[in-house]
Amino acid sequence: MGTLTNGVLVDPLLQFGVLLQCPRCASRLSGMECSVCAFEIHINDGILHALPEERSQHFARFAQDYQFIRAAEGRSSNSDNFYLDLPYHDITGRNSNQWQIRARSYDHLIDHVLYRSVARGGLILDVGAGNCWMSYRLALTGYRPVAVDLVTNGFDGLGAAKHYQVRLPSLFPRFRADMEHLPFQDAQFDCAIFNASFHYSEDYATTLRSVLRCVRIGGLVTISDTPWYSREERGKQMLRERRAAFLKTYGTSSDALESQEFLTDERLRDLEEKLSIRWKVHTPHYGFKWAMRPLKAKLLRRREPSRFRIYVARKNA
Repeated sequence: MGTLTNGVLVDPLLQFGVLLQCPRCASRLSGMECSVCAFEIHINDGILHALPEERSQHFARFAQDYQFIRAAEGRSSNSDNFYLDLPYHDITGRNSNQWQIRARSYDHLIDHVLYRSVARGGLILDVGAGNCWMSYRLALTGYRPVAVDLVTNGFDGLGAAKHYQVRLPSLFPRFRADMEHLPFQDAQFDCAIFNASFHYSEDYATTLRSVLRCVRIGGLVTISDTPWYSREERGKQMLRERRAAFLKTYGTSSDALESQEFLTDERLRDLEEKLSIRWKVHTPHYGFKWAMRPLKAKLLRRREPSRFRIYVARKNA
């Protein structure tokens, strides 16, 4: 991950130009320890742990359930190729349909958002990075990603980035941190991306305010692969069905956090008003069968299926 000189991580944080602040009291850090509240960011297996104990306890049950369910769903492999091929190919075949969606979202994000607005070499915050496949792809493309997640395990969390070392000269910085208390000083990133992660937020406005603080003026915040529903009740119906299915299959409803779980146009407008932003909505093409899902559900009198879009906002002040 790097070496410490006078308490400062010099590689690759200094190469990336990442400046830190205390996630507990928001004081600027010159090293890894806060001189105000004594919180210390420590490094374990190349991951910078910037989650205070009280926040770790807050997320403990959620993280336990999340990791258990993800493992049961087959979202990992012992093969480097599993991770190196994502999102374009799932060699396990267990979640191929979902990865096809991720691949098309990513391609649209790259071609129609990043290439047009963020120069190569731009600093990008990957919020909710999971196994870091997006950070890996961004690094290959010439961007400088910084990955953030709560989960650090080696199969579906930040630790899985070890598989990318065979293709990258050095790994990007990885932080165990809370998206509402990010350990970064203001106005550093050219873009922040919520990669299938925004719906885990407990408070959308608080989460976005935290991320916008870290983005420079003129920079972007994007939300990708968070489910959208036309009405609030339909999203809540999905949530009830999913929790019941999880309870039956895994023995837990995975509701330790009061996550927001989905978007609606009303929720998006509310965020625009609260944060003085404006969303530009992108609709990637996911194929004919995907496009026909709402009509099929209506004909069969089933619940409205989720839809995915990419939402982009520019920080103006």
